[in-house]
Amino acid sequence: MRLRTAVAAVAALAALALPTTAHADPGDTVTLPVRQALAQLPIADEDRTGYERDKFRHWIDEDRDGCSTRNEVLLEEAVVAPERTGRCTLTGGTWYSPYDDRTIEGPRGSDIDHLVPLAEAWDSGADEWTAAERQAYANDLDDSRALIAVSASSNRSKADQDPATWMPPAEAYWCQYVTDWVAIKTRHTLSIDPSEEAALSESLSRCPNVTITATLAR
Repeated sequence: MRLRTAVAAVAALAALALPTTAHADPGDTVTLPVRQALAQLPIADEDRTGYERDKFRHWIDEDRDGCSTRNEVLLEEAVVAPERTGRCTLTGGTWYSPYDDRTIEGPRGSDIDHLVPLAEAWDSGADEWTAAERQAYANDLDDSRALIAVSASSNRSKADQDPATWMPPAEAYWCQYVTDWVAIKTRHTLSIDPSEEAALSESLSRCPNVTITATLAR
């Protein structure tokens, strides 16, 4: 009896010692294994009632340097830097699209994808955010995983789907994709639905249980 009690006590203390997002505040940085991060995400059915893309004002020029959020991402992720003229007109340059393992020539061939789509964010809790919070999400340059330059064709194939119904054509990118998906949902305290949770769990069971770090936005 004493042994069982001691084992239970040790297990309880170990659980308390694990990193958690439960008591973290906005601005706090949490670091934990991705599978544990997934386990801490709330599970809830999705509801798209009232969603409109315009409720997420995006591609703003927050720092007023002439470059919209879209162009800021293109400049940051360029493999070969484009030429920048005027108020941030971009020409030339090369980008790599990890979704489909393609090289994209010129800025017009790339879309800037919200890794967790705007509609998916709305379904998962952003319907309760303020307009300012949705704008911040749609233009999140503070976390390099949030926005990604990819081929237009892969972005439009994905649309607003989650990993239960869409994964990148390049299978070598799958582990990175689901890991980043969990990180962004953690950063913004977004929920996952049951089919999404099952798909993420199954994918991550075949991936390294890497440690993720996320600064909580809310």
